[in-house]
Amino acid sequence: MQNSYYWSDDWSEEFYIELAKAGFISTTYDTLEGLVLLPEIQYDYAVLDFENLHISSKVKKLMNKDNYELCINTRINEVIEKISTQHKYNWLKKEYAELLKNLHINYDEKNNFKVISVELICKDSDELIAGEIGYFIGKTYTSLSGFSSKEKKYSNYGSLQLVLLAKYLQNNSFEFWNLGHPHMEYKKRLGSKIYKRGKFLDRWNKASL
Repeated sequence: MQNSYYWSDDWSEEFYIELAKAGFISTTYDTLEGLVLLPEIQYDYAVLDFENLHISSKVKKLMNKDNYELCINTRINEVIEKISTQHKYNWLKKEYAELLKNLHINYDEKNNFKVISVELICKDSDELIAGEIGYFIGKTYTSLSGFSSKEKKYSNYGSLQLVLLAKYLQNNSFEFWNLGHPHMEYKKRLGSKIYKRGKFLDRWNKASL
């Protein structure tokens, strides 16, 4: 319980799933010997219970429009590419991207584990406005990383994607959304609460079966 970060050079699907089941969220780290997997068992987690979902007035206005569509698992390659190019520090390197793509294809029925991509698409232009990648385990969803368009005409559409995804998860009987690190302000605005590691794992181990 004193440590949070670990590393491994095991890029197998089986190992990644076991990490995720135990509550680790994995990124990557460049070393002199090459890229390694960087699993973290966090000290704190941001958790969204759907009854706490907060929808801003700006997002409510966007929800009344009919110019977008939320899709699941239609453009995973494009979502990963957008994430990789938008973030200045990108841990979603080639080995990790390939691992996620393989896990996306290979649904693990035994562990009820599935990597998914989430896409907010403009109906008129078919443009990918916002999206993210994450995974289902049992009745939980965990976010890994995401992006949103910086074009002025798409202001607040990143927040819209989050709200629509929360609604999707709620409508499909998920218990909660694991948003990972609690420090980013948008997670608080969305309605998430901070759980210490022990309390989080108590909930996680029951819901991720």
